[in-house]
Amino acid sequence: MAEPGHSHHLSARGRGRTERRIPRLLRLLLWAGTAFQVTQGTGPELHACKESEYHYEYTACDSTGSRWRVAVPHTPGLCTSLPDPVKGTECSFSCNAGEFLDMKNQSCKPCAEGRYSLGTGIRFDEWDELPHGFASLSANMELDESAAESTGNCTSSKWVPQGDYIASNTDECTATLMYAVNLKQSGTVNFEYYYPDSSIIFEFFVQNDQCQPNADDSRWMKTTEKGWEFHSVELNRGNNVLYWRTTAFSVWSKVSKPVLVRNIAITGVAYTSECFPCKPGTYADKQGSSFCKLCPANSYSNKGETSCHQCDPDKYSEKGSSSCNTRPACTDKDYFYTHTACDANGETQLMYKWAKPKICSEDLEGAVKLPASGVKTHCPPCNPGFFKTNNSTCQPCPYGSYSNGSGWEVAGDHIYTAAGASDNDFMILTLVVPGFRPPQSVMADTENKEVARITFVFETLCSMNCELYFMVGVNSRTNTPVETWKGSKGKQSYTYIIEENTTTSFTWAFQRTTFHEASRKYTNDVAKIYSINVTNVMNGVASYCRPCALEASDVGSSCTSCPAGYYIDRDSGTCHSCPTNTILKAHQPYGVQACVPCGPGTKNNKIHSLCYNDCTFSRNTPTRTFNYNFSALANTVTLAGGPSFTSKGLKYFHHFTLSLCGNQGRKMSVCTDNVTDLRIPEGESGFSKSITAYVCQAVIIPPEMTGYKAGVSSQPVSLADRLIGVTTDMTLDGITSPAELFHPESLGIPDVIFFYRSNDVTQSCSSGRSTTIRIRCSPQKTVPGSLLLPGTCSDGTCDGCNFHFLWESAAACPLCSVADYHAIVSSCVAGIQKTTYVWREPKLCSGGISLPEQRVTICKTIDFWLKVGISAGTCTAILLTVLTCYFWKKNQKLEYKYSKLVMNATLKDCDLPAADSCAIMEGEDVEDDLIFTSKKSLFGKIKSFTSKRTPDGFDSVPLKTSSGGPDMDL
Repeated sequence: MAEPGHSHHLSARGRGRTERRIPRLLRLLLWAGTAFQVTQGTGPELHACKESEYHYEYTACDSTGSRWRVAVPHTPGLCTSLPDPVKGTECSFSCNAGEFLDMKNQSCKPCAEGRYSLGTGIRFDEWDELPHGFASLSANMELDESAAESTGNCTSSKWVPQGDYIASNTDECTATLMYAVNLKQSGTVNFEYYYPDSSIIFEFFVQNDQCQPNADDSRWMKTTEKGWEFHSVELNRGNNVLYWRTTAFSVWSKVSKPVLVRNIAITGVAYTSECFPCKPGTYADKQGSSFCKLCPANSYSNKGETSCHQCDPDKYSEKGSSSCNTRPACTDKDYFYTHTACDANGETQLMYKWAKPKICSEDLEGAVKLPASGVKTHCPPCNPGFFKTNNSTCQPCPYGSYSNGSGWEVAGDHIYTAAGASDNDFMILTLVVPGFRPPQSVMADTENKEVARITFVFETLCSMNCELYFMVGVNSRTNTPVETWKGSKGKQSYTYIIEENTTTSFTWAFQRTTFHEASRKYTNDVAKIYSINVTNVMNGVASYCRPCALEASDVGSSCTSCPAGYYIDRDSGTCHSCPTNTILKAHQPYGVQACVPCGPGTKNNKIHSLCYNDCTFSRNTPTRTFNYNFSALANTVTLAGGPSFTSKGLKYFHHFTLSLCGNQGRKMSVCTDNVTDLRIPEGESGFSKSITAYVCQAVIIPPEMTGYKAGVSSQPVSLADRLIGVTTDMTLDGITSPAELFHPESLGIPDVIFFYRSNDVTQSCSSGRSTTIRIRCSPQKTVPGSLLLPGTCSDGTCDGCNFHFLWESAAACPLCSVADYHAIVSSCVAGIQKTTYVWREPKLCSGGISLPEQRVTICKTIDFWLKVGISAGTCTAILLTVLTCYFWKKNQKLEYKYSKLVMNATLKDCDLPAADSCAIMEGEDVEDDLIFTSKKSLFGKIKSFTSKRTPDGFDSVPLKTSSGGPDMDL
């Protein structure tokens, strides 16, 4: 590469001569002539230079815009007597396209036949080797110079010439293709490029004299899905350094597809001193050609040809070939058949044709012949939504009617990919839909974005690494690859949901091999599409009738639309609202069975289109009900896994964005792909691709690894599009959240698990991806808490399809209730007693009710009650003492009376004289000692006293006669 400020010998292959700036060249030549005259007496005599031994060049332009033409020997010191310098043309002088500057006469002359010229431009269209003036450099994305080992791995990661184009690297290294040119006037640089893989960062930019890059937004190249694209950038006068730079990052262990560049053309150089020969495969049959024509098929040319040569009959060539190839024997894959229009009898003819261009030979052994055309067969049925007219053509059914068909047919019951010009050609099929007319219930749904869906049945039969791409473009924007199938795939169906009501294009691209082959070796590799069905197409046709709701009118009844969230009763034709906590199948709203129950812990939105959770949850146990409120966790949070490294040492992260509850069912997490939009300042919108979901994932390469101001965010993937349910069970709807993936819960409160599913169905995840988020009570972790990935699966998944997260936070604990606190009663101090309420330890709740305020009550001290007790005890003791004395005196009297009576009874039995009186005589003491005949307890005595008194006031004492007669009362 020349230094800035100088130009090269430029040509179509980098070998032509242009103006060379040579400071002090004239002075050096004069000095050389003087030195020769001084030394000629001592050396051999030199001969006069011939025209073949020197060439002319211009000196550098001076301040007045003038320059000199000087003769420069090819080998200094071999000859003498060079022509004298003469005044050259103006610095702005240039020739037209198809002409070159004859330096001897300093005039423009036309190019000869077989050669061409761009006039003020140069072109590079041969890439058998790196053209003169180009440089290919490589470096590791890691900017740390200490990473010598990683940098060493990138020494071979450069741009590689591949004949017709130059290919970039496909690893994590940064490869730069450079070219410097000095322009005498403003010009342009244009080239063709093929950029199919967004896992490569591809940029093109120009630096000026001050080594400052241009501020053109076109620096970041857009991916191409439909083949080669043309790119042009304006160049300023002066020195310009062109850079093509690529960096790949194969973080999914996928080999990236290289960027291809060809046909680089630069205009604005001062002059061209010679014309360039046409490259092989092209020719120029006239003088003054500005370009070379491509040789037609079955012909070839060598370098600098004025015409093309026909291939031998047993050989063939493609357009623009430099040689011919031997024709292979024809097979049944080299021809195809079509149907003619149906005639009045409903018959069609099969017409067989060779695939163009025909490269096979029918004369070789084993070759097949083209079958005879004109065989009549019955016309195939019309496609769904069409009917056959009287002239046997298919026309769309009128509005309000339908028809049934057997499929979308081309060549029988399918369409298939025919043989292309080469095996690495893309066979493209495009279907453009102007818009959709979804059901009213779908149009009213602002959260569920499905407006239509496309379903197609396909099959691939391949012997090599073929690929079938399905791409979707919106509003004429670049197609976005949705799914890719590699190798042979059995007959299967694929469905894609359309979420935007706008003009949409669907593209199928089939490529037999990524290798550039001059011949067709894999024509047997085909892709077949059996049917394509798009729903709700604007101005489309009906393939079947569906029941509708009826409304009364003047002419009877007519169809009407049910409100959002209502299903149609098939029998009555009336609309009914779906039950609570159910959602309606928008495309099949017939019968109550169309209302699908929501999962546990979720409820339906107003129009019954989706189930969501409002960040609350309840769990019942035999003893109490636990209520949760996760509103503090409702904001979008992010989580990055540990650093990962590719084989080249490129560091990257798996970056997750989560929104636990969303916003009334609206998904809040956004992951973006900014590979082709790195020019957009950070924080601004406009990303080329973004994913909105409950949980999404993107691959992040930090800025310090790329050297860009913003980090690279690539390959966004939705992990959760629908909330299935919220429960404490480990399994729901076939999704399992293994407890062993995380450290065990230790507080006795079970984890609350959110279960999600994504809509993306891939080859490796046939049921789509699923996600679980465990919400665990952790009182020590303040809001929002911490998010964790499984210890054994650092990328959040162990199988690539099921992702698991653990969210620990104090906000994940149950709401506080009466059962979570208890009361502490203080002692009575100065007649006051306090009751304080405190949380039970450890506190396992959050939010909910607050602790009751401290309660103060009036109380009596212990001294007062002690005095009252002593006084009451003393009084009771005195009373008992008095009663005891009283009853004892009374008992003494009764005992005395009883004794007297006993004595009198004894005397009577023995015929003793009776006593004169039973009364107590004067002077007798009632308290005299008595002799008791029998002993009774004090309680028995008291009882006898209280129960034996006669009505006249005397006590009745039972006496027993000596004769053993019955007792008698006295």
